[in-house]
Amino acid sequence: MDAALLIDFGSTYTKLTAVDLENEEILATAKDLTTVQTDIMIGFNNAFEKLKEKIDLSKVNFVEKLACSSAAGGLKMIAIGLVPELTAEAAKRAALGAGARILGVYSYELTKHEMEEIVKKKPDIILLAGGTDGGNKDCILHNAKLIAQYIKDVPIVVAGNKNAQDEIDDILNDAHVYHKITENVMPRLNQINVEPAREVIREIFMEKIVEAKGMKRAEEFISGILMPTPAAVLKAARILADGTDKEEGIGELIIVDIGGATTDVHSIASGEPSKAGVTLRGLQEPYAKRTVEGDLGMRVSAVSLWEAAGTRRIKKFVPNTKYDVEERCKFLQANVNFIPKEEEDIEFDEALGMVATEMAMERHVGLIESVYTPMGIIYSQVGKDLLNVRYLIGTGGVIVHSRNPKKILSAGKFNPDTPNYLKPMNPEILVDKEYILSAMGLLAEKYPDKAIRIMKKYIVKA
Repeated sequence: MDAALLIDFGSTYTKLTAVDLENEEILATAKDLTTVQTDIMIGFNNAFEKLKEKIDLSKVNFVEKLACSSAAGGLKMIAIGLVPELTAEAAKRAALGAGARILGVYSYELTKHEMEEIVKKKPDIILLAGGTDGGNKDCILHNAKLIAQYIKDVPIVVAGNKNAQDEIDDILNDAHVYHKITENVMPRLNQINVEPAREVIREIFMEKIVEAKGMKRAEEFISGILMPTPAAVLKAARILADGTDKEEGIGELIIVDIGGATTDVHSIASGEPSKAGVTLRGLQEPYAKRTVEGDLGMRVSAVSLWEAAGTRRIKKFVPNTKYDVEERCKFLQANVNFIPKEEEDIEFDEALGMVATEMAMERHVGLIESVYTPMGIIYSQVGKDLLNVRYLIGTGGVIVHSRNPKKILSAGKFNPDTPNYLKPMNPEILVDKEYILSAMGLLAEKYPDKAIRIMKKYIVKA
């Protein structure tokens, strides 16, 4: 039987998914702790042994071995632009869509102090943007000269004013700084163009970052590490929503991925105003959007989740808990491998999941604001209107293993108490029960039709 072995070298676990390509079925999944600090293949081999216990590999021919990775901190990036709300924000969105963890966003002309700060943060890639095409060149040229002075071993993606690109190319070449130039992330005011930068970031990830993270041995075994794990999830989301040439998609959707360190939200939707008389304000939103909330996690970020939410907001979802909320979050952060078994522990974990969902969705969706003018009240929208999105899909440990994932994900729906947040009104709630989204993003690179059919089969109603 021809099969695909899809591998996710995660920050905590290395997860394997074996797929029967002919029958479009999941043969088995397995996972073990990631061992990036020693040899990435140790954790992989441990997971592979578990996989062998579930399927007879003598009958399986792995014609594809594809992998994504968020090990060793994932893809860490710095985004640099001109104006914070414009090119700097566009650069940040391009980096997030490429699957990066953002270490910092800088704007205007960089200072030497800021450059020293960037060097200390040890990014994997720096995205340099700034200026619309034909607009301000001085700022991005100033920043390119500082980068040439301070940065020697970090790849640079240049995605700013096209009229400055030739000069930037000369500056970075003279300093022997590895770089790639691509289209401007904001060619015109308020118009974003993030896809070319995302693609170049992925190319550099495959060329440079995989080797730097000690994964060369893994690459020898597989067909290649194609992308960061979050980019694989976004790819799966887009295929599932939009479909392929042969297979129809399911329509606009949102994916909430609750992890130990972060809560990621992906939306595939136009986000245009759904109500008459509402005007759009601010930067154009990407159709495929990802946000990452580094302070909303179930374990590594449990204390910061409590700090962001507050005790009362958490207790709203678990009013009769016997635990002191602050102390419990400190315990969970100190015991990142804790798996709840007692009823009160399960209830507290699910409450944290609901808070993470609610807050991450509030930060991801657009807002309606009322503005008083001489003509009366005008309503403006900043961000994406997701009121009518058809599907809300959950993944991540707390959702996958929950007895009631619908309850957790319902915290991300529209709330009449906070009507200015444009969260989905009546979405159908689905669950990625087999944890296959990142695997399907990989499979979609070569077999998009098979990937969408498998997702339709295995992503089920909550």
